[in-house]
Amino acid sequence: MNYRVDVIGAGPAGLMAAEVLAKGGASVRVVDHMASPARKFLMAGRGGLNLTHSEALETFVDRYGAARGILEPAIRAFPPEALIDWCNGLGIETFIGSSGRVFPRAMKASPLLRAWLRRLDSLGVTLELRTRWMGEKESDAMILAMGGASWPRLGSDAQWTEILTRRGIKVNPFIPTNCGVTIPWSAHFSERFAGVPLKRIAVSSAGRTVRGEAVITRTGLEGGAIYALNPELRKSGDLTLDLKPDLTVAALAERLSHPKGKSSHSTWLRKATGLAPAAIALLREANLPATASAIKALPLTVTGTDALARAISSAGGVALTEIDRNFELKAWPQVYAVGEMLDWEAPTGGYLLQACFATANMASRACLERLQSALGRPQSPSK
Repeated sequence: MNYRVDVIGAGPAGLMAAEVLAKGGASVRVVDHMASPARKFLMAGRGGLNLTHSEALETFVDRYGAARGILEPAIRAFPPEALIDWCNGLGIETFIGSSGRVFPRAMKASPLLRAWLRRLDSLGVTLELRTRWMGEKESDAMILAMGGASWPRLGSDAQWTEILTRRGIKVNPFIPTNCGVTIPWSAHFSERFAGVPLKRIAVSSAGRTVRGEAVITRTGLEGGAIYALNPELRKSGDLTLDLKPDLTVAALAERLSHPKGKSSHSTWLRKATGLAPAAIALLREANLPATASAIKALPLTVTGTDALARAISSAGGVALTEIDRNFELKAWPQVYAVGEMLDWEAPTGGYLLQACFATANMASRACLERLQSALGRPQSPSK
């Protein structure tokens, strides 16, 4: 007896689920309301397509914070090495960048997606586009992979939340993450320094410190170091910058003790400390004197975040208490929720895509095992 599985959502999680299911002998239909698959995936590829990260797995899984417990088994079952091997199997070579991030050598998503769609077609996967899922279950099982709520114009519009809520499934409100924060700059500072990077700094909030870079925007700050602190910034709203994290307060104080001579204040400060003009202007913006303590702990007040529609990803979604260890919905048998539909978040660096692939892989394999047991087909998906 054959079994049919519908995958709702044609993003990376949905397509990975379709591949695992089809290799396991299921008849698979992928349904998506957009006119073409993986729109957000292609958009991510414009920046190089950061697939995963090469750091030690113990460190890797810790990036998921409170969601580590539910995500770790899936990631260990389909770790970064497995994702790289999968890419290679599609004919897509990868490389590890200087930051440890993993990218396709072509530095874009379109070649990978084309090869992937060809594979799915060869496996008999049916792609049904321009079709909005309305909550029906017409197959033996379903994998829900409809994404979160960021960049809704690319497909992740979260309209599915009402459907699941009506079934008594708890869906936590979506909030922006991996996004910039708003800071009330003066008009002069905003106009002069918008777009200027702050390199080799450390940022702190709610007792956590991250080293990296940030970029000044007209409305605040964005960049990897800010994204990594989004959870803490949502709690406290307080942000502290260490503009020279490689120097101690004592070392900076010694440099600032040198006489200024005939140099202007900015020139003297730049030569004495190595601060860039934007960093010096930040001290003025905060109405702080150019002291060692101010340079090492410059306080800023965060008043909000960028809009959800422009965030790289979203927190919120299906509450983790609503799923079992295989991502099956407790209130809806043989229906699984994977990827960004679930209420987890992670910083940029390859962690987002890795978890989407890994949760889809685990849910699909669990789905196949259930179907094979129920329908008497002792078969397992190909590795």
